[in-house]
Amino acid sequence: MTTREYNLKRVLVINPFGIGDVLFTTPVVRNLKKNRPDVYIGYLCNIRTVKILEANPNIDKVFVFEKDHYRDLGKESKLKCLKEFNNLLNSVKKEKFDAAIDLSLGKHYSFFSWLIGIKKRIGFNYKNRGVFLTDKINIDGYQAKHVVEYYLDLLKFLNIEYKDSHLDLFVPDEARKWADGFLSEQGIIAGDTLVAVIPGGGASWGKDASIKQWPAEKFAAVARRLAEELKLKILVMGDLKDKESCLKVVDGAKNSAIDCCGKTDIAQFAALLAKTKLVIANDGGPLHLAVAVGAKTVSIFGPVDDKVYGPYPRSKNHIVIKTRLACQPCYQRFKLLPCDNNKQCLRDVREEEVFGAAKELLKQ
Repeated sequence: MTTREYNLKRVLVINPFGIGDVLFTTPVVRNLKKNRPDVYIGYLCNIRTVKILEANPNIDKVFVFEKDHYRDLGKESKLKCLKEFNNLLNSVKKEKFDAAIDLSLGKHYSFFSWLIGIKKRIGFNYKNRGVFLTDKINIDGYQAKHVVEYYLDLLKFLNIEYKDSHLDLFVPDEARKWADGFLSEQGIIAGDTLVAVIPGGGASWGKDASIKQWPAEKFAAVARRLAEELKLKILVMGDLKDKESCLKVVDGAKNSAIDCCGKTDIAQFAALLAKTKLVIANDGGPLHLAVAVGAKTVSIFGPVDDKVYGPYPRSKNHIVIKTRLACQPCYQRFKLLPCDNNKQCLRDVREEEVFGAAKELLKQ
């Protein structure tokens, strides 16, 4: 059955993953809207990414599914959990979506899409989990090309050829006003050049997030040199989970850095990044926020393949720093391979190399 036979008018995008992954879907949303301006687009996401999606003018409605919330609710009362989940399903069902683009790589979301009557269900058949998909691409992992391009490939099932692939991030006016006020309170004046240093990131990896993080002491050394030698203003950024790493950078920078850690929501975080000339970050969501708002970036990659998960699109404004150990990348096909020398790939990245890359970008 063709797309026209489905009389496509309403599409649901499903992505339960983190900030970076959701930003990787924005070219799909934009190309879908450009090709079919009247299409109604819904988006099912987790609680962390709601604000960046609600600000996107190409998205008409956002639904929130937070697994941890339902897990905790189930422990309290299975009946309450089932009732609330059923309410969510009914709210999605009422929108009468014609098609769903399911990026979850599992079978549960496409099953529930089928259950509520979504006829066309598009996605990836990973480990034969695509049994409830009507249109699928077989994969055993993302490799050789960027995740953004994998996602865009799915548009062929809607007879859409994509024309551009940059990330979208729309920062609300209230967040921009907050950023102006916050920076003014910190003594930042017109003419100051801001650099953001983000020593955390990788929240979607949970307890393993530190495996993706360059040592905070090395971030601190680079921040100190940027402040002392280039007279730049340093913003040390992260969420509350990154507080320990951020404080190490602030202390190591010898009072030349402004501690922003845990003081922003995601929209305010993006608004601050939009004020910077350069962002230095690990592989993770904050890096992709920086790319999406148009900041130049220096990123440090260890176990993950930057060709698949790095700044997108690649350009001279984004420099990736990594060592070239024989075992890199050790994160392949959605699995972290056993490592006898954990984080050596990150420890071997020299402060001088990161500082040099930052200096090069700031001269452009």
